[in-house]
Amino acid sequence: MTALRGKHIVLGVSGGIAAYKAAELVRLYKKAGARVRVLMTEHALRFVTPLTLGTLSEEEVHTGIFPTNEEGSWTRHVGLGLWADVMVVAPATAQTIAKLADGTCDSMLTAVALSRRCPLLVCPAMDHDMYEHPATQANMETLRSRGDIVMDAAHGELASGLVGKGRLPEPPAIVDATLRVLEDSAPRRHGPLAGKTVTVTAGPTREPIDPVRYISNRSSGTMGFALAETAARLGAEVTLISGPVTLSTPDGVERRIDVETTAEMHEAVLTRSADDIIVMVAAVADFAPAAASTRKIKKDGQGRALELVPTVDILADLGARRREGQQLIGFALETNDGLENARGKLTRKNLDWIVLNVLGEDGAGFGPGTNKVTLLGADGSTISLPVLPKADVAAAIVHHTLLQS
Repeated sequence: MTALRGKHIVLGVSGGIAAYKAAELVRLYKKAGARVRVLMTEHALRFVTPLTLGTLSEEEVHTGIFPTNEEGSWTRHVGLGLWADVMVVAPATAQTIAKLADGTCDSMLTAVALSRRCPLLVCPAMDHDMYEHPATQANMETLRSRGDIVMDAAHGELASGLVGKGRLPEPPAIVDATLRVLEDSAPRRHGPLAGKTVTVTAGPTREPIDPVRYISNRSSGTMGFALAETAARLGAEVTLISGPVTLSTPDGVERRIDVETTAEMHEAVLTRSADDIIVMVAAVADFAPAAASTRKIKKDGQGRALELVPTVDILADLGARRREGQQLIGFALETNDGLENARGKLTRKNLDWIVLNVLGEDGAGFGPGTNKVTLLGADGSTISLPVLPKADVAAAIVHHTLLQS
């Protein structure tokens, strides 16, 4: 069961009487140390409440594709599909299995199933004759032919009063199947960071002024991408969260999530907030326009004032949330009083290390070439590196921070 610790499971619950067993399944996943996010179809709400599954999972339960408030994101299904290490549908009714087989997308469950980049485990539950019907059997075979895993239904007493095959497998059996799916799909990684989950952020963010203009900075993303590649090469399971850049995903990176604004990066980072190591390299905008115009602002010969408001402090939020044993590394780009400012951030944001580079120093700053950094540790350590290519800087940062802990 320890193999589930830290894993991300999306559990889809469809509308059958066996939906009540989802509560026990969530409890078992959580007991094993996994994070669980539950998706419910409209008909599943007739059998078990989102309050029950949300309380057990300690996560928001999603019941529709579209958000119920303006702060929600209608692309949440994409984020969930990237977040998941495995998606489990239990119970999977005949209707839901048919939709999964033909690609119907009419609920959060089916939308995430189409968006995911992880294995799918389907756990059928229905009356015996529905289960044995050639249409249902053909749909399950279609799923298997695509590489999805479909459990056999259990034999026993059914809600209809019949006795036969069609019962939902018991939650412990589904947990065992989930473990096997994860083990079979896991890449065989080797190196000093094998078994570690690492998230790296990279690049700039963009805060819109109007549909064609934005506030941003000169970050190329090169430093963050080099760190992601180094961690992957040393055996870590790496998630790269990137602002707008022109770089290709480094070899070995498990998943990449592209964002634009600081708010979007914050949301993406929170999906990985339980990872063993988080390295915040991204040059996140500190301010955003108070109100973005929905139309292009025309030049009229007059000056124009732009009101700015602070953006969310992602690194401080992570520092406040960090769990025991988690490593958190930040970056600080300064123009003056570099050591003093960086040490202040290190303490305020509850970091293990902060990487300081001072704009204007020879070889340091933005761009694809070199960097010159100083590593400051929470234990008072100070390690100054010479001007190096960014790939070598990344290797040195990993060596001094992640491999010496």
